[in-house]
Amino acid sequence: MIVKDKVFKLLYNVEKPGRYIGNEINMVEKDPKKVDIRFAFCFPDIYEIGMSHLGLKILYHLLNEREDVYCERAFMPWVDMQEKMQKDGVKLFTLETFTTLDEFDIIGFSLSYEMSYTNVLKMLKLSGIPLESKNRPKGMPIVIAGGPCTYNPEPLWEFIDVFVIGEGEEVILEFVDLFERYKFSDMSKEEFLLECSNIPGCYVPSLYDVRYKGDGTIEAILPKTSQVPKKVKKRIVKDMDNVYFPTRMITSLIEVVHDRSYVEVSRGCGRGCRFCQAGVIYRPVRFRSKEKVIEYSKRLLESSGCNEISLVSFSTSDYPNVEVLAKEILQFTEDKKVNISLPSLRLDSTSLELLKQIEKVRKPTLTFAPEAGTQRLRDVINKNIKEEDIYSTVKLAFERGFQNVKLYFMLGLPTETDEDIIGIYEIAKNIRQIYSDLGLKKRVRITVSTSFFVPKPHTPFQWEAQDSIDEMKRKMKMLKEKLSKIKDVEYKWHDFYLSKLEGVLSRGDRRISRVLKNAVELGCQFDDWGEFFDFSKWQLAFERANLDYKFYSDRKRSFDEILPWDMIDTGVSKEFLMKECRLAYEAKPTPSCFERCVGCGVATFKGGICVGKKV
Repeated sequence: MIVKDKVFKLLYNVEKPGRYIGNEINMVEKDPKKVDIRFAFCFPDIYEIGMSHLGLKILYHLLNEREDVYCERAFMPWVDMQEKMQKDGVKLFTLETFTTLDEFDIIGFSLSYEMSYTNVLKMLKLSGIPLESKNRPKGMPIVIAGGPCTYNPEPLWEFIDVFVIGEGEEVILEFVDLFERYKFSDMSKEEFLLECSNIPGCYVPSLYDVRYKGDGTIEAILPKTSQVPKKVKKRIVKDMDNVYFPTRMITSLIEVVHDRSYVEVSRGCGRGCRFCQAGVIYRPVRFRSKEKVIEYSKRLLESSGCNEISLVSFSTSDYPNVEVLAKEILQFTEDKKVNISLPSLRLDSTSLELLKQIEKVRKPTLTFAPEAGTQRLRDVINKNIKEEDIYSTVKLAFERGFQNVKLYFMLGLPTETDEDIIGIYEIAKNIRQIYSDLGLKKRVRITVSTSFFVPKPHTPFQWEAQDSIDEMKRKMKMLKEKLSKIKDVEYKWHDFYLSKLEGVLSRGDRRISRVLKNAVELGCQFDDWGEFFDFSKWQLAFERANLDYKFYSDRKRSFDEILPWDMIDTGVSKEFLMKECRLAYEAKPTPSCFERCVGCGVATFKGGICVGKKV
């Protein structure tokens, strides 16, 4: 019985069989016998999450533009499907042709979140593919990975052959060209990996040695030969108008997390929040022209059938004349009953007017991310938002019929005191009072959500200690007690243990790979899903690896310590990050890139451009 028949036989007894059948709108169909390279794009989470990922769709269609490549997709099966597959001897398969992953030339993982690492290993196991790169000789799939988590690739170093650092549209084609030469020649895998290391943006971990000191810190990170670069520079797309973007985008038949069409209007963020990794790794800021955004929007709506289009960026408000852009798109979406979504707006009176125009039926939830409860702490983290701006915008919103407000904060930020935590309560209380003072009769809903600070690589706070779990609990309980006294306020908080593990994996070194193997053997998977996450299994995994997780999370680093990711060059200099860290302790903010160039280093980065140099 062929794989497809076996799979369809299983679908009668699993939740959401639509996850496993493919055949979506704009799915690419090719004859596998007529291509040279078969590429499996793997997303280490369920279908509904993976199919909401814009990067997947861009690279899927980009690779399939080539006649010699067939890119197919595979997602992490839910536990019920896993059980059925293992019972019936069905390996993990792609949705296009129901080919098992072990038959592909290249397997590419998208790494968006550290908590998906166990799913990466689990997907390899479900495919019958050896976990360690050293156990996959020529003829077995080459396993690559890209995405924001690759800016510290070391926890997965044993399992991934090649990490792609940075934006993938150009480098992936160069990699495929090299692979094609490798596949149809007598080039060994070792020779292939050596050549890969000389493609800008490709990090091959097996070609580097890491030495440790007696105290567990890193003594040196050294290339094994002089042919391997000491630093791997990220790849960035220079021109957003000329880079590939699909105008016929694969569209799901079942409901997914973000069920809409997307047009990416910009990349990068120039705001400079000191906790934010994305603000560093995606620098510099680059905008797509209004003409291209409108062209792509029209073509995507024609080809997808979606009833909503989202203009995607880190900060939509920074797009030049975003109001004009939105109004022009409205001219052809209103008659078709298509909604426009503008995520990442900085909420002010201008944005409220814009929301009023694009939301004709329902009033959306207004979302603010002050991150900290006091102005002092917002200056520490360089979050350019004033309390009075929040209150004035909220007042305008309430007057115009908005009833739902969400507020996002972080607990455990560097230099935080209990006064800063009480400040969160004060903001929520004042917002509720504004609503009362307006005398409005409909019920308001105010949601306060807190996550716990996780120090991330390549940020000014990469050297900071993370709060202990006991301290996280204390702060959460204090805030919960205070907020419970305010009418119409709901409080949500992130899991302590999950935040702790994220902190460990985000700054882990090569020894963490042993922990990951242990965790998968102990049954860990879907660690971002509350019903599956079990911190006690992870504690046991660390014990078996003879490692203490607190070494990675609870310990403050010195500026002269060699960090596991120091071989990765984002273009933002370490000296700039140190300077920003010192300014944080003085609670001194730094201007955004739109005000003036702050000298982060990316302006002189090879292949780069910088909005700061144009101002």
